Amino acid sequence: MVKNGIPELTLDQVEDLLRRAEETAREYVLSQVPATRIADLEVVVDAEGIKPLTVNVDVEIVLSPLMKDFNVEKLTKEATKRAFICIEENLGELECKSKK
Repeated sequence: MVKNGIPELTLDQVEDLLRRAEETAREYVLSQVPATRIADLEVVVDAEGIKPLTVNVDVEIVLSPLMKDFNVEKLTKEATKRAFICIEENLGELECKSKK
């Protein structure tokens, strides 16, 4: 079933979408801060519903005390933003495939 161009997603498609978004957020954080300077990194991406699908992204970062001057809030917001961009891009790809 397709409404507004976005198909109803299967469970496998939702899981893949969430996995990709989580990987994107993690990769961004690790591209900005060495893993040895991260005390704790938690990225949780979950979804609720089917139509509409609601996706939540939660990124929590605790850096080593050596990184006290690093802007963790900015890093967290950017990682979250990139996860949502990944989700939008993947939904766009699924929309294109559903039109074929």
